[in-house]
Amino acid sequence: MVYDPQKLVVAISSRALFDLEDSHRVYTENGVEAYCKYQIKHENEMLKPGVAFPLVQKLLNLNTLGEKRERVEVILLSRNSADTGLRVFNSIQKHQLPITRAAFTSGESPFEYVEPFGADLFLSSDPNDVAVTLENGFAAATILPSNTAEQAKKSSKHLQLKIAFDGDAVLFSDEAERVFKQEGLDAFTESESRAANDPLRGGPFKNLLAALQMLQNEFDSKESPIRTALVTARAAPAHERVIRTLREWNIRIDEALFLGGMNKGEFLRKFGADIFFDDQQGHCESARQHVPTGHVPHGIANEG
Repeated sequence: MVYDPQKLVVAISSRALFDLEDSHRVYTENGVEAYCKYQIKHENEMLKPGVAFPLVQKLLNLNTLGEKRERVEVILLSRNSADTGLRVFNSIQKHQLPITRAAFTSGESPFEYVEPFGADLFLSSDPNDVAVTLENGFAAATILPSNTAEQAKKSSKHLQLKIAFDGDAVLFSDEAERVFKQEGLDAFTESESRAANDPLRGGPFKNLLAALQMLQNEFDSKESPIRTALVTARAAPAHERVIRTLREWNIRIDEALFLGGMNKGEFLRKFGADIFFDDQQGHCESARQHVPTGHVPHGIANEG
């Protein structure tokens, strides 16, 4: 994966950016031709924001702060055709989002364009597209339907971008989680205590966290427009290996919550996450009741 430290590139699908449920229902119930006619008929009607819309707004706002430059670029990767995608681009313009690059693939997976666009992250509502992206070494997550109306109101009151990550199989590899799944909590705790000084291998979102820190470094720490959090089911003594791993990577995390298996949703609501990434469906289910959530189908929790 090629990493450009000068700019964070986020690729996003049209259904993650906008609310396309009505038109998607036309597609699933009546087929491609009916969907195409529907989109052309309504192409001048502005689409409503989707789950990831506030996140995209905040990402793009980073370009207007301090010494103005293109810190973040958002690219549209869509299974729409150019014809049906015109409605999406019209809505982008009406919402005044500075998104100018796109790939419309007419039903094919847009994954092939993640690498040439230099994307550090791909957000999609299609779990198959996300899975193949992860398998090829790129950070990706499936944007889940989320109960975020209340959170969106709170989020709009502050410009700070808040991103939260799970640890194992997201920021880190799933090597420790495999011990837990296969041998149980006691074996996991013992193993992590023995390996406290051995850094974990990086997971699919390590580079994204590093890229966010590069952007954070442009601002005074007390006035940073970005805040990150680690929200993990780990608890002491398994916390030490995580802390030492981040130290070895020379990556700072602003907040670290070691919850010992507690539901993560309420903690994420208090943090005010604009998005949370987790590999486990159960944690995602808890989180999406409160904040926008991306499922990362990676690691042992998603095998089989």
